Amino acid sequence: MLDGVWDFLGMLCEMSPFLLLGFLIAGVMHAFIPRKFFANYLSHNSLRSVLYAVLMGVPLPLCSCGVVPTAVSMRREGASIAATVAFLIATPQTGVDSILATAALLGVPFAVIRPVAAFLTAIFGGALVVLLYRSATKSRVAKSEVADSEDSRPKSFWGRCIEALRYGFLDMMQDIGRWLILGLAVAAMITILVPDGFFASFNDKPLLSMLLVLLFSVLMYLCATGSIPIAAALILKGLSPGAALVLLMAGPATNAASIIVVGKSLGGRALSIYLLSIMVGAVAMGLVIDTLLPREWFLMSQSVCTAECHSSLAWYDIVSTVVLLLLLVVTTVRRVKTSKRDKANMKNIYRIKGMMCNHCKANVERTLSALDGVVSVSVDLAAGEATVEGSVERQRVIDAIRSMGYEYVEE
Repeated sequence: MLDGVWDFLGMLCEMSPFLLLGFLIAGVMHAFIPRKFFANYLSHNSLRSVLYAVLMGVPLPLCSCGVVPTAVSMRREGASIAATVAFLIATPQTGVDSILATAALLGVPFAVIRPVAAFLTAIFGGALVVLLYRSATKSRVAKSEVADSEDSRPKSFWGRCIEALRYGFLDMMQDIGRWLILGLAVAAMITILVPDGFFASFNDKPLLSMLLVLLFSVLMYLCATGSIPIAAALILKGLSPGAALVLLMAGPATNAASIIVVGKSLGGRALSIYLLSIMVGAVAMGLVIDTLLPREWFLMSQSVCTAECHSSLAWYDIVSTVVLLLLLVVTTVRRVKTSKRDKANMKNIYRIKGMMCNHCKANVERTLSALDGVVSVSVDLAAGEATVEGSVERQRVIDAIRSMGYEYVEE
């Protein structure tokens, strides 16, 4: 049990720098990139937006956890679901650092095939979203909202730096931090429970080994660079190059943490497309390597470093973990305070029958605003509804509506 706890802490330390980098990039994008960029290039439910998102994501050094806050921020800034899903698929599989490390450990053919596979898989996933979300021609952010948001942001450089830190490490952490930690705990348990030599025992059945590698890789945490020595060790034990590519694609592309957050942020249908694209793309590219490409391209020297020689933690891993946990505590306290404030200033909608003109509207707003505990009142005359914000009893509002001669409509 104690060994499992230490393994989890070690994994958390390895992931923390990437998570913090993801939150930082999300904040920088929010503060410095004009929302017109997202509206013009990424907001459409089109293959063009998908292509732009993939080209943005392939070189970024973000793991499957670090990419999540960046992608969620993109979606909030105005990126379409298609562009967001494509970015989620492409980004964690590769990065400039992992491509170079792949060439060093696994050879140039793997280093070339890996970004190509990430690119094709992301285009495939984005295209599926385009087909299944035909009605969503634009993202949910309107042009007026874009303009308002840009005007509200700080104009000075240092002001935007502070805004980037606030948004990335407070707002985004508050929204998705708890789901990331929950998912990481699940991923860590799976990683701890799966024996090191499990996959190699199916070397004589390539397709079955690919499916087993896929099954566990989808849930386990593996960063794009950290997965390379694991793949190298498994190849040396006899795992086929195609199955190793499945590990290199599916492992970094997703894990239990990203699955939970993507489902919460984008919905079940987008999550299904996201997972399907990764799984189908990984197995398809693995089969291409094993059946169409010369095996000699992927032969490796027995001197390749295994995963154990990369297991030591650097000082920045430990510092990043401490910072991440402190931010999680701060944002948890912040979320509790926000929840209490929201409960104190609760919004309720009341359906009112009998309002005929703007005089009626003004009368209702004036009367309800006078009630103790009411913060604000907004009346939609066309819909026959009044939105009341504040800590006021519902029955008092209903009595006030009836006292004016209007009829309260039960929901």
